[in-house]
Amino acid sequence: MCSKYVSFSIIDLSFATSSPAWTNDNTKKPVHKYQDPFPNLAIRHSPDVDTAYANLAPIPRPNEPEEKKRARLVYQSRKRGILETDLLLSTFAQQHLATFSMAQLEEYDRLLDEPDWDIFYWATYKKPHPERWQGSKVLEMICQHSKNKEKKVLRMPDLD
Repeated sequence: MCSKYVSFSIIDLSFATSSPAWTNDNTKKPVHKYQDPFPNLAIRHSPDVDTAYANLAPIPRPNEPEEKKRARLVYQSRKRGILETDLLLSTFAQQHLATFSMAQLEEYDRLLDEPDWDIFYWATYKKPHPERWQGSKVLEMICQHSKNKEKKVLRMPDLD
């Protein structure tokens, strides 16, 4: 009779206990010859990043024309990466961006540099607004928009 399962009496685990082949000069952490091909996917960033989100400065856009800025902000509102934030910001942008002043566009642009989940939680009052966004008219408009007082079924607008 043939068994479905094969058992081994000797398993070679020498690779798992071997000393590091070299070290990473930047982190001084050992880099093993055999690394896990499936690292913990719950880790958002590399262990070299000390904060929850990398503090990368936004791309400077000096002298960006107003119409180009509006088009970019519409696109960035629609293509965030998290469906909840996509829906919230794309419908907000469709409703309000055309009437925003240049100062409001700049404020909205800075808000879009924040992490998606933070924007979503601030807009839905799940997290308190940080001090840097206290008194923000644009964030308050997004908070009011998130309440959906008309109880409309929202759909992400198409990109033109």
